[in-house]
Amino acid sequence: MTNDILPNSRKALIINLDSDFYGTFAEIGGGQEVARNFFQAGGASGTIAKTISAYDKSFSDANYNDHKKGRYVSEQRLIKMLNKEYRELEKLLRSQKPKASFFAFADTVEILNYGKTNYPHGWMGVKFQLSPDKEPNEVVMHVKLLENDSLLQQVTLGILGVNLIYACKHHYDKPNAFLQSLTDNLSTDRFRITMMKMSGPDLEYVDNRLLGVQLVRNGMTHAIMFDKTGNIQQPSDMLYKKNVLAFRGTFKPITYITKDILRKSLNLFQKDEDYNADNTLFFCEMTTNNLLAEGELDERDFLERVNMLNLIGQNVMVSDIREYFKLVEFFGQFKLKKLRLVIGVPTLEKVVDKRFYKDLKGGILEAVGKMFPKHMKLYIYPTARKGTKEMVTSENINMDDDVRYLYDYLKANRFILDLDSSMSEQLHVKAREVLKMIRSNNSDWEKFVPMVVAKVIKEKGLFK
Repeated sequence: MTNDILPNSRKALIINLDSDFYGTFAEIGGGQEVARNFFQAGGASGTIAKTISAYDKSFSDANYNDHKKGRYVSEQRLIKMLNKEYRELEKLLRSQKPKASFFAFADTVEILNYGKTNYPHGWMGVKFQLSPDKEPNEVVMHVKLLENDSLLQQVTLGILGVNLIYACKHHYDKPNAFLQSLTDNLSTDRFRITMMKMSGPDLEYVDNRLLGVQLVRNGMTHAIMFDKTGNIQQPSDMLYKKNVLAFRGTFKPITYITKDILRKSLNLFQKDEDYNADNTLFFCEMTTNNLLAEGELDERDFLERVNMLNLIGQNVMVSDIREYFKLVEFFGQFKLKKLRLVIGVPTLEKVVDKRFYKDLKGGILEAVGKMFPKHMKLYIYPTARKGTKEMVTSENINMDDDVRYLYDYLKANRFILDLDSSMSEQLHVKAREVLKMIRSNNSDWEKFVPMVVAKVIKEKGLFK
């Protein structure tokens, strides 16, 4: 078996020559780039039943939204497109093509405008059968377009659409191969896939949460997000113009200290004059660096951590972002109203350590400029000085003398704020020490873990 990447035209031709795979293409916003690839490959009559581009908004509403207004570049609009086109195939052609496996491809895309002032992105998906006697499967994804030229973005869309249809037909049983094949004949500096969901009778084995983590691991996106119920969400839809609190950790396990950090952070944020509970999201964030610290990703371990964070009412984010200033830049693209990052004192000491910024031309000064836009603040949770009862806060951390002037400026302008702790008797116990207790069957670990979390750990035998 060869691992050579098939040219885009070859993939399209293979699909065209598959007499059993037959369907429609509905494309809005970026032209008919995907359909064009199939026409140009030859033999398209064996694949294409119809192509449509309802470019005018009135036609789009009439075809896919029952004459109602709605967002045109959205998951909701894409799903309506897929459902309508697939129903039409079944209604008009099932009796004529009883042996055909039908598919409906759709995309709704906003490419770069003439003034280059917009956010180029889109939704793309396929609803497809693998045999005519089965209910259809569905693959939906959100794409962020990175090229600074509208024609190049159209080319990227065309290639990506061909890759997606080919993967649905030939890689449906191998999720990671499915994902990796989407980058065939493309580089990931041309696009990002920020969300993907799979469902259907042939895709029941897929856990979309793990699929999201694979997107991050494969460098196809920097972060994926799960809501409080564990469902994967598109970051721009979830974050746009929101207030955000984010707390990075391993959450292995969740401790009473973790819950205290979450509670005290929210209490401090609520003191802002324009705080709005309905417009505020709290994220517990994990990096793939931590998830892979012990080698290959332990899928069960990861999913259980997500489940337990959901259990205590938290949204979850997984990213490949190491530096905190890059985390701020990531959130900044979504036009947040306010951003608060929650860190402990040991992490703060690293944040103000200039040795970590040698790769930046401007050193720590450049990092500080990127990390503290006007809507951003750091919340600092205290710790206990090792071997003593002394509380360490942002007021008495260790740092180089030449950095202290910059640090004092941040403190004076309230970019760095301290959190109180009501858990002083447990501050000396770190999550990794609790984990060691669990693994050594030391029952004392239960003193440091919320009862609802401890119950799950014991019932499922986690973290052994």
